[in-house]
Formats: sequence, structure tokens, C-alpha cells
Amino acid sequence: MNLSQRVDTHLTKLYGDRLGRKALTEWRNKLLAAMRLTPEQIPPVCHRNLWDETDVALITYGDSIQSAEQKPLQVLHNFINQRIGTTISWVHILPFHPWTSDDGFAVLDYSSVNESLGDWPDLTRIAVDYRLMADLVLNHCSSRSFWFENFRRGIHPGADYFFVPPDNFDASQVVRPRTSALLETVLTEEGSQAVWCTFSADQVDFDFQNPAVVEEFSSIIRQLLDAGVRIFRLDAVAFLWKISGSSCINLPQTHEVVRLFRALIECAQSDAIVITETNVPNTENLSYFGQADEAHAIYNFSLPPLLIHGLLTGSSQYLRAWMMSMPPAEEGTTYFNFIASHDGIGLRPAEGLLSQSELEQMVIALEGFGGLISRRQVDEGESRPYEVNIALIDALSGTVNGADDLGIERFVCAHAIMLGLEGIPVFYLHSLLGTCNDMERVLHTGHNRSINRHQWPLHELTAALEDTESIHHRVFISLQKLIQLRKKQGAFHPNATQFTLHLGDSLFGFWRQSADRRQSIFCIYNMSDQTQTLSVAALNLIVTDDWHDLISGQTLDAAIPTIFLTPYQSLWISNR
Repeated sequence: MNLSQRVDTHLTKLYGDRLGRKALTEWRNKLLAAMRLTPEQIPPVCHRNLWDETDVALITYGDSIQSAEQKPLQVLHNFINQRIGTTISWVHILPFHPWTSDDGFAVLDYSSVNESLGDWPDLTRIAVDYRLMADLVLNHCSSRSFWFENFRRGIHPGADYFFVPPDNFDASQVVRPRTSALLETVLTEEGSQAVWCTFSADQVDFDFQNPAVVEEFSSIIRQLLDAGVRIFRLDAVAFLWKISGSSCINLPQTHEVVRLFRALIECAQSDAIVITETNVPNTENLSYFGQADEAHAIYNFSLPPLLIHGLLTGSSQYLRAWMMSMPPAEEGTTYFNFIASHDGIGLRPAEGLLSQSELEQMVIALEGFGGLISRRQVDEGESRPYEVNIALIDALSGTVNGADDLGIERFVCAHAIMLGLEGIPVFYLHSLLGTCNDMERVLHTGHNRSINRHQWPLHELTAALEDTESIHHRVFISLQKLIQLRKKQGAFHPNATQFTLHLGDSLFGFWRQSADRRQSIFCIYNMSDQTQTLSVAALNLIVTDDWHDLISGQTLDAAIPTIFLTPYQSLWISNR
């Protein structure tokens, strides 16, 4: 099936009940023109791995590091080259367009780069050295954007770009990620109209039931590709489509839009990658793999709350149960593994995996370490914790029993677990740097999420990293060492075999094996603040192989009965 036929299929499923064949053909031609594609192109096959064990991603805002001498994107690029280098291969720069709120996620103008950060050439220079990842903020844009101003005035483009539910629209089942009002009444040339705002009054939802919106985003994708972007994060994609009486989340039409954009993107750039950002319960998140024809990768949203819970309680019970239930990603798909990001620790992905009492225990502990709670609307007048906003280094500064002096060991253990797992490991810049809660920024912005969005003056960061006694230096060096070890192991390929081990509650373990079966790695972690004993017999180490711990470099004798693991110690026991 060529591209023309593929696009026709997607458009028919989305709009075929409202538009005739002639109109659908016209829209298909508009999409191909916007992407500069030809109808005869053949989309790449689905089951291609566009990654390997050397791939590690970095997430950062464009202005996380600042200097008076250069624009932030230039400062960031120089810092990555000089301090991080080949430790990472993907760089995700969070929204870099002009914006009005939500630290970039209320986009004012998709066609330009925020001049306070830099310009398009600055981004392209980063794309030369690393695989550049960018946000496609699909669901909404700023209420002060050119398009929304046109909506108010009733002129194109924009007059019909935003979702205005009819008076009889049943929104009683809508799933909300916020406690703000769902509808915002605005004055237009046609009188007052109530526009749909999933996230805030300044973030107005697009109406993807209008194919002109798809055409606009196709043009945006083309511009990002031309700038060097090769990885697309589809932000808040789960909320795209609205149907009366439904939850308005994860609808079949939303999945169809993802398939359509993927077909266009990979025909324009065969090595481009689509990642869906869907902070929803685990089974719903997994659905965005489709039949290996939707997301190449999905954010592994259940990992952060389960891993943090395990380290706070000293028990791997829930983390292990989840691991056993997770399907291996098909060839051509993979998990995007992260344990910290610019947002908080999402709690919805833990629903059904942790009991309500376990969630409450974790929330109370994190509040004790300075965490702030963001809530979402559930029913009329009822809200529920949606995420905990906290820097990861502070989240792991103790256990449910309170703070202790094992925070760095616990923090490094968390990342060692992430690095060993099936999938691509992702580091938030502030975790790599050991950045702590920024309460001053919260007070300044009034937003909970600002707690983990610190902006480092370059000279302060340089001094902190060069101070061998600082937490920042210790974290930075420890994590870089683990990353470099991982990148050399075939058994850590994102799609290499993974099998969960049963080692009791205090120990967490899994086995990885390379595709050629030459390398096996037993990843073992002490989740507790007490020394634990590992029975070597539980690992089934083949006696004809020579085994050693990659992390410590120590040789292991398969005949010894036990190994002792100090609090939060990690072992990567390999035969190569």
C-alpha cells in the first residue's frame, strides 16, 4: 500500500461519514503537499529497531542553564558537548516556541523559536551532534495565539480550529487531568462561546474533527523536520478527540490520528521516531503501540511511581508484579523509560497497580520531603491527587520512616534499575545534576511543577560539578559511569530479552540476554536500607562461564552460596 492509499484509509476512518470521496481526496493532497511528499511513496515497514544499547536520552528545557554571554540554547549545547558528550545520544528540548503559560506548553506561535532561547539555527546545530527530540503540542495552543484571535474574530485560519461543544454535548463522563473548569466562555464576533480547555483557560483545545487542523500540524511537522528534529513527542495526545457521552480520552479516532501522523513522518524521514506522551493507566498507555503502527515508543509512565514506592518502602513487591505483567515490546517498538521529568511523579499510571492506601502512604512520605500535590477533578466537587511535584533527589532522600543519610545511594540505585530495563533510558537534566527542590521558583511562578524546573547560572553549576564534595558532583560522576557501562553491553539493547527474577521482596532482579545469546546480565538491586543476602543458586549461573559484576569489576565464583548486598547496592552480573 503506497502513501496515498494509506492516508486515504486514515482519512476515511476519521472523516468518511461526513466528507465525500472528492473532499477526502482534496484533503489527502493537501496533507502530502504540506509534507512535500509524493503519493507513490511506500511507507517503511513497521518492525524496524531504530535504536540500540548505545542510545540514552536527555530531557531538558532550553533555558535550564543560563549565561550572560550566550543565548540559552547555545549555552546548553556547549554544556552538553563539554560535560556530557557521548554519554547521551538523544536530546529532548522541551517546548522552544513562544508561549504564554505552562512553561512552553501553551504555544503562541509554532512557526518560530522563542527569541529568548535562540533561533532555528541553534536547534539545527544541536541536531547535528545529537538526535534532536521536540514536542508536538497537538491538543491545544495559547488563548492568545494568532489562530485563537482569528477564532474570536471569525476569520481564517483559526475560525474553525477550536472545539466548541454543542449545547447538548454530554460531558458527564469526561476524564480530567486538572481541577480547572472544562469550558471557558469567550466573547467572539458571533457572541459568547464556550471553548474546551482540557488543561487550563490559557490552553484551548483544537478541534481535530476539522481536517484543516491536521493540515496545519502537517506543515508544523515539516518545519521541525527541516530544522533537524528526528524524534517527535506527541504531547497530551490522548485527549485529542471529543465525543458526547464518552470519556473523551484514548478514543479510537485519537489512535487513528497517531497512525496518520506516523505515516506522514516516516515517509518524510525514514529514521524518524514517534513517541506518545499519555499519562494514563498502564493498559491504556500500552494501547498506543497499536499493531506496531502507532508510537515507536511510549513513555513508561508506571515506572516512576512504582520504583519510587519500592525504594521508599524497601519492597519490590508491586514493581515486580508490574514487571511480570508487562509485554515485551515488539520489534520496531520500545519503552521510553524515565523516573523523573519536567512534570511530577504521575499517580494515575499507578492506579490498579498500587492500592489506595499504598498511594496515600507514598504521597505522605513525599510531602515530608518537600513534595507538592497537584490534583485532578474526578466527580462534581471531588478531586484526587494527580501527581506529586518534587525533585527526584529529594523524593529519594529517605523512606516512609523519614529522611536518612542514604539518599545518594538510593538515588543511584533507582537509575541503575532504569538503565538495566528493557527500553531506552531517559535522564532529566536535573536528575543528572542532582538538582534539589526549587521552592523559590514555586513562590515566584505560583505553579507546583516549578519545583523541579530550576534554572542554573552556568558559573554556579560549573562550581558545583567541580566541587568533589558536592552532591551534584557525586551524582553526576556516578550516573555517567553507569551510563557508559550500559552502552557497551549487547544484553542491554532496548529489545533484548528480559525475564523477572523472584528474589524476595527486599531484592529486585531481572535477567537480560543479548539477541545473539552470547551475553547474559543478571541485574540485582537491594531496594532496602538493610544489608540483604542473595542466594547465588537463585540465579542459575552457568558454571562454564566466567561471571563478574560490571559495576564493581569484581569476579564472582558461581560456586559460592551467597552474596551480601549493602543498602541500595546494584549488581550487573555478566558473563562477558
